[in-house]
Amino acid sequence: MDARQLADRICAVLAGAGYQAYLVGGCVRDIVLRTTPQDFDVATDATPQQVQAVFPGSVGVGAAFGVILVLDEDSDARVEVATFRTDLEYSDGRRPDAVLFSKSAEQDVRRRDFTINGLLLDPRDNRILDYVGGQADLRAGIVRAIGHPAERFREDKLRLLRAVRFAARFRYTIEPATFAALCRHAAEISAVSAERIRDELTRILTEGGARRGFELLDETRLLGHVLPEVARMRGVQQPPEFHPEGDVWIHTLLLLEQLPAGASPTLAWGALLHDVGKPPTFTPPRTPGDRIRFDGHVEVGTRMAEEIALRFKFSGEETERVAALVAQHLRFKDVFDMRPATLKRFVRQLHFDEHLDLHRMDCLASHRNLDGYEFVRRFLAETPAEAVRPPRLVTGDDLKLLGLPPGPAYRRILEAVEEAQLEGRLTTRDQALQFLREHSGGRQVHARSGT
Repeated sequence: MDARQLADRICAVLAGAGYQAYLVGGCVRDIVLRTTPQDFDVATDATPQQVQAVFPGSVGVGAAFGVILVLDEDSDARVEVATFRTDLEYSDGRRPDAVLFSKSAEQDVRRRDFTINGLLLDPRDNRILDYVGGQADLRAGIVRAIGHPAERFREDKLRLLRAVRFAARFRYTIEPATFAALCRHAAEISAVSAERIRDELTRILTEGGARRGFELLDETRLLGHVLPEVARMRGVQQPPEFHPEGDVWIHTLLLLEQLPAGASPTLAWGALLHDVGKPPTFTPPRTPGDRIRFDGHVEVGTRMAEEIALRFKFSGEETERVAALVAQHLRFKDVFDMRPATLKRFVRQLHFDEHLDLHRMDCLASHRNLDGYEFVRRFLAETPAEAVRPPRLVTGDDLKLLGLPPGPAYRRILEAVEEAQLEGRLTTRDQALQFLREHSGGRQVHARSGT
């Protein structure tokens, strides 16, 4: 069964055992909006022990807070079941110090973050319980904190970013009192762990509303606290002959606007940070006829991207991918003049599809000249994969047969063979062996079986 079927079954089984049980939160919001929920949660007046008694194979993932994970043995479906509760103090700005279990669904809803996430649904008759006006706010397109906004943000400071994310994702406005509280408490986001901030920013970037999300981060003053390097893009002018759209901030927003829902996180972060090195390398025109320059901004930006990834505790692979996007994004201007071997090496780098996508978006966010993009696409379409990444004609074993001791020369010689192969000057093993003889002091290389 899928997660929705499992959630419905959980509600039915708990109701049959005499408990209240409802779908709750984001899944109900998405059902009302006629979109597919990503996951399902159930709220009930059954205590964690009672839930586990009804579902013996369930797992206590947060039993102290009333959360039990129910799994379906025959599929990967899983649903979190949480006991109705009220929360006591949040001394760490993340989780309540303690909770009191409750029998009241309304009391449980009123501790939650936003009205659009505060709906309950009884799957037995599809009846919605709405104690906070969530349905009206969904119809009006409003993100509104439940109760007093300052209290909701004080309890869990990540809600500062979540308000922005929901507004961006659904193209909603943030209710004035909630917006004012966001601005007043923006600096408190610094108390949230880097990993939680990273994950929320990634969702903002990849849920289809990246531009609006970063506009709101800027308007609410959150941006300067979570990504000061990006906030510094505002007002940094660019040469109009290359960037008629305006400053670095406007250019970045135009690029983020093109990120579709479901974009890969590394592409999204690469798009955000591709010009992060421009503010610190900005140089105004020095003489009449000179232009604005950003000398070394790619190298500076690559280092900055690596530092940001380290700060947010990205994995090593994610860091390398984002840094590579920043480091390589200007190379497309040289593709027309690249030697065949250089071009082949360029297009065969890992995750080149992300590099190509970033280049396309970069062009469309500035001069709109897609000649380099189309040139590379044609090259990829017309060039067989085996020509871009041909099988090796010779190896280090062949150099050993020459009597050459292993060392740095191996790499240099083998790279020279590959260069000639990519240029089309070597196509067979015999030709490659002769190349080795000529570049290895004339020593003889004996043909081996296989390659």
